[in-house]
Amino acid sequence: MARLDYFAPGVYVEEVDRGSRPIEGVSTSVAGFIGFTEDIRGGAEIFKPMLVTSWTQYLEYFARRNSNGFTDFDAYLPFSVRGYFLNGGGRCWVTSIGTQLPSIGLENSKRQAPRLEVPRRGDRPSLNLSIRPEHFDNGPIKIEIQDGIPRALPPAKNDNKTSDQIKGQSQGTDKVEIPHNPREFFSLKVCRDDQVLEQYNHLSMDPKPQTQAATYVVEALKNSKYISIGDIAQPGPPLARRPLNGEYELLPPAPNSTSEEFASEVEGDRSKRTGVLGIFEIDEITMICFPDLMRAYEAQILNIEQVHGVMETMISMSEGSASGNMPGATNRMVVLDPPPDRTRPQDVVDWLDEFGRRSMFGALYYPWVKVPNPRNAGRSILVPPSGHIMGVWGRTDETRGVYKAPANEVPKGITGLAYDVNFREQELLNPLGINCIRKFPNRGIRIWGARTLVEPDKTEWRYISVRRLISYIERSIEVGTQWAVFEPNDQQLWTQVRYCVMNFLERIWREGALFGANPEQAFYVKCDEENNTPETMTLGRLYIDVGVCPVRPAEFVVFRISQWNALQNENDN
Repeated sequence: MARLDYFAPGVYVEEVDRGSRPIEGVSTSVAGFIGFTEDIRGGAEIFKPMLVTSWTQYLEYFARRNSNGFTDFDAYLPFSVRGYFLNGGGRCWVTSIGTQLPSIGLENSKRQAPRLEVPRRGDRPSLNLSIRPEHFDNGPIKIEIQDGIPRALPPAKNDNKTSDQIKGQSQGTDKVEIPHNPREFFSLKVCRDDQVLEQYNHLSMDPKPQTQAATYVVEALKNSKYISIGDIAQPGPPLARRPLNGEYELLPPAPNSTSEEFASEVEGDRSKRTGVLGIFEIDEITMICFPDLMRAYEAQILNIEQVHGVMETMISMSEGSASGNMPGATNRMVVLDPPPDRTRPQDVVDWLDEFGRRSMFGALYYPWVKVPNPRNAGRSILVPPSGHIMGVWGRTDETRGVYKAPANEVPKGITGLAYDVNFREQELLNPLGINCIRKFPNRGIRIWGARTLVEPDKTEWRYISVRRLISYIERSIEVGTQWAVFEPNDQQLWTQVRYCVMNFLERIWREGALFGANPEQAFYVKCDEENNTPETMTLGRLYIDVGVCPVRPAEFVVFRISQWNALQNENDN
């Protein structure tokens, strides 16, 4: 804009921004997971979402040291997150709802505290520590391991004795003390809130140390009031088995709770960003699943009505954001899993009718899938398919685009299915919006469905790719036109906004996301005096009408074949 305060004669150089303001497409492949984890550490907090960018980083936050990240009670979340990354998923947010199933009515003596593996050289395990049951309710405990020294030893003598004399003396009653490596010894402090509860010095990893030099660490701590200890280092020299110096935190187990309390904690609080409601506060998340909702149902922590209540909350949060009734992003969908006891197609149909919830922001996949279980020597375990499915969504977005239906794709990391759906059974499931995962001869396991859970009569929102494409366009335009807020509401602004949006839509049309032989057939953008009247301008409003024609998947490929008599056609000519 030209200056208005020229006073001295001269030449003035001014930079004028006349360039366009391109809209950059938002990310569509950021997932949100909710479920049980093996551990919570590294800055992660229970019931609060944590950003994870790889399986290795997941292990840093939600697995014990030197662990594979899976749980002894077969929580489904680790399998889902692993499947997400295996199938090409990128960033995700993980909300841990605990490290064990709520033990309703159990005493402290029957609860199990998370065990911490203290590493040694090479990041291999050395000691196994945990809080004693009588101190579960007093909060975390901090362990400090530092360099130590042996107890006072007789000074080394240099009396010029021969080796034979020394050997003879060592065979007598007065044995010569064998020198120790000082790096072998260490000390251990047990602290809470900067208060030292216990301190142990002159410790060694040698199970049979010379008593005048040090004490075996397990022997020294066997009567500790606060912690339990175990030696899990492989056999070897004490120095190689010695734990690394540092500070380590021991966490108590999750507190006992009733099913009502657990359901409330899972639902969470939006203001505190906890639970299901809290993960919806992360704007960049575009797809969400809760695989351990079914684990809680299997363990009878939640009944089927409570499960339906959590599903309803997740769908309503997505719908509310899109309709503007709730603050938050408008471009997310929920991937649901059928209950584990509904294994046959008719069972799933009956359950969906019992659930009775339809939404264009929900998707359902059936059946459950078989994956290797590292905690059971690689034997198969049935898990909900939602995590693997969201990984395929992310992979399709990156390789083809959000407009490509995430179907006829091979889900990686799956070895089998809980039920083999045939063609006739899918004819029952597909019209209801139940997407099947099927096994085909010579083609393997493939995702064979791309529908939302919308009402059957709303055909314009039938397909997942259409719903996500429109959400992608809406969110991209919303983010990419923030510069227009508080600009003078005149024809110049109308033109700038119109061309800004048109350039974005033309770009995605050229990528194949919109249907039409030319841009005029694929979309329109209207921003002029017809939809911006003096009354609306007085209210400070700018209206831009956008219409798009999305491409839809060829779900039914039909060949029309008839006989053709070539000789008869020649005679007719």
